[in-house]
Amino acid sequence: MLTVEIDSDTEKILLELTSEGRSTTDVIREAIRIAGRLRWLEQARADAERLANDPDDLAEIREIQREFGDSDAW
Repeated sequence: MLTVEIDSDTEKILLELTSEGRSTTDVIREAIRIAGRLRWLEQARADAERLANDPDDLAEIREIQREFGDSDAW
């Protein structure tokens, strides 16, 4: 069981989301799942940014490019 206090703006959104027959429970479950996905995507973005700026990884990429030649040839 979960009890949540919501403000009037959130209540209006909830009423809109349930206006076509969806239950409050279903709407809240979906919102939690979406929040989880957004958090995962944000973490993936931050990881990609960190790796893109990692000097060791950048050096390795340059070395691979030197070994395989000019990638623009394709």
